[in-house]
Amino acid sequence: MDGGELPPVTVNARGHEEPVQSVPVPVTVVGEREIDALRMQRLDDLAQQLPSTNIATPDARRLTIAVRGIGLNPSNDGLEGSTGVYIDDVYLGRAGMAAFDLLDVESVALLRGPQGTLFGKNTTAGVLSVHTRPPAFEPERSVRWTTGARGLRQAQAILSGPLAEDAAGRLLVYDSHEPGAITNLYNGEQLGGSDRSGVRAQLLAREGAGWELRLIAEHHRERGSSGTAVTYGLGPGLALARAIAGGATGIVTDPRRREINVDGEESARSDQNALSAQARWRLASGAEITSITAARGWRFTRITNDSLNIPVLLEGGSALRQQQVSQELRLAGPPGGALDYVVGAYLLRQRTRNAGWTDFGPRADLVLQGTPTPVFANAYSINHGSLDTQSHALFSQATWHSTDRLDITAGLRITQEAKEARIHRGDSIGGSPATARLRNNPLVLGAYDTGPLRTRQFSPSGLLSASYQWEPALLGYVSLSHGEKSGGINLAGPGAAPGPLGVESLMVGPERIDSLDVGFKSRFLDDRLHVNLNVFAARVGGYQTAYLVPSGAGVGNFVQILTNAGDVRSRGVELEVKGRPARGLTLWSNGSFNDARYANYENAPCPPETALAQPAARCSLSGRQVAGAPRWMFRAGGEYRYRWSPSVIHAVTAAYAWQSGKDGTLDASTYARTPSYGVFNVASSWDLAEGGRLWNLSLWVRNALDKRYFPAVTATANGAYVATVGSPRTLGVTLKVDF
Repeated sequence: MDGGELPPVTVNARGHEEPVQSVPVPVTVVGEREIDALRMQRLDDLAQQLPSTNIATPDARRLTIAVRGIGLNPSNDGLEGSTGVYIDDVYLGRAGMAAFDLLDVESVALLRGPQGTLFGKNTTAGVLSVHTRPPAFEPERSVRWTTGARGLRQAQAILSGPLAEDAAGRLLVYDSHEPGAITNLYNGEQLGGSDRSGVRAQLLAREGAGWELRLIAEHHRERGSSGTAVTYGLGPGLALARAIAGGATGIVTDPRRREINVDGEESARSDQNALSAQARWRLASGAEITSITAARGWRFTRITNDSLNIPVLLEGGSALRQQQVSQELRLAGPPGGALDYVVGAYLLRQRTRNAGWTDFGPRADLVLQGTPTPVFANAYSINHGSLDTQSHALFSQATWHSTDRLDITAGLRITQEAKEARIHRGDSIGGSPATARLRNNPLVLGAYDTGPLRTRQFSPSGLLSASYQWEPALLGYVSLSHGEKSGGINLAGPGAAPGPLGVESLMVGPERIDSLDVGFKSRFLDDRLHVNLNVFAARVGGYQTAYLVPSGAGVGNFVQILTNAGDVRSRGVELEVKGRPARGLTLWSNGSFNDARYANYENAPCPPETALAQPAARCSLSGRQVAGAPRWMFRAGGEYRYRWSPSVIHAVTAAYAWQSGKDGTLDASTYARTPSYGVFNVASSWDLAEGGRLWNLSLWVRNALDKRYFPAVTATANGAYVATVGSPRTLGVTLKVDF
């Protein structure tokens, strides 16, 4: 059983392991026991524990992570996320690469604010870092079986131990089935679920305390229909009227029913392979050299349709192939002196290939355009995109311990990125010969080729901070940082490029942020209570998002492109409290107020309630809360552990996550706004030590109150919106045996 004080939590946020309460940056760590107790195995689950964090997962390809309201901009294969995601210190070029079961995890750390002067890739909103458990030199063997409501099941096995005097291995194998929560009334099929499996093999070799090498190889596979969306809002009525005119019946208008009525395929598949080698050398001086070499490949395919039971879109699909190779080299100075420092270099090469296709059905024109003229009917169109990225960076950060209490930290990063892309599309196939000329206009479905598109950008990042140890248990800090996220090239398709706008409309400039953090970290009551408070203010320039510009085709004609809209201002307060009021009882909570607004966003997309009545209208979102950014977020939970006997421990764990309402899409439509919601999770477990084995039986319920909520909303044709469905109430039993 635990003692009266809170257990120590360490984090590697400044190049070396140190207690999280001694790190003068806003960082939150979720440990292995918390992750296992509440069965947090996906990124969506982690968002319910972390402050100021929101995750939208329409599907793995479009997964976005926002910290302090920054980052839920439209996902595009040609843009990087504002929040960097790392698995075992390896940066993932696409956040969706982490959309697999997060098993055998040691800890998850969230660093808020711009990053990049200490390790890896430069980011503007923050870093989410996942660390898996390394090989152990003491034998570890465990198996775990989970079964639950609606056919949920998961099997997991872990084997770890010494292979030689200075080498150890670790093997994880898992297979899981997650049932769907959406019923298709057309055929009775359950959608939204998936089958996932994978393996992770590790080798750890070391020579005393001077040298260490960790090799990791992993494969993850997913098949199913995750990402299936329900109709969330039909807008002012045009979408419903045209669907009925086209012959659609049984249209589900209430998303809380978790039902759809579609006649087409809904599927998603993903395959990922990864290798990494992490080597560390400790020099005689105490300095340490770290080398991280990694390669990762990811394939993702999504097939969807028109959300109706008539042949409007026979199939809409997208495919992505992402490959990356990275090399990081760091030198950390010897600890204990007046100056701690880290210098390093980072190289990243990414190769992205994507495709998007649409197979129109015979009733496409009736529903999409409200006319029987067969422009799109029975036509097929496909476009391809390619992007090659090379990123090179030098970075350094140093902390001067000017007195026993005062530390001054400065950091600098210089990043240069070169990108080359091409987007092309052939003429459509099929369709009515009578309208072929209209259909094959480059502004509609006609052939188009951008040729090579190239960009080269120089992106500096910097940090200046000071921390003061007022008392042994009270640390105050102030930090000023600048971060940049490189621009990109819109790979979503020819889009607005044909015609007067030209290929320049496909180019997106960098996103820049200046951020100020002022806060303190404190420990009270003999380390039984921790209280951390942080006040932040940030301004983002060149915010990457959607934008309306004149098409040049005549008065009142506009097209939507991906570009730099203007400025965003984010400011707020974050509070974290963790305490142990009694032996065996741990309570925690975190909350945030985040006033994230568009400071300057003219020519924004108009909501359908305006655009359908006034097609020539241009709207302003200046002063409005950023899309997808709730103003208030609150999380709270606790665990009580009680020893029944020398060999039996009982634990009860509960957690609640709540957030206020927010605009679901960029156009700020009332039809896409999501209300506030809270999710409650609870678990009860028993540990039994018997004959050299440790048995753990856990009964758990996720979303115990069966709250109907919708994490992500997406705009579709004619002013309608679809949404992904939050996981329904799920009861389960998990049995784990360590032997």
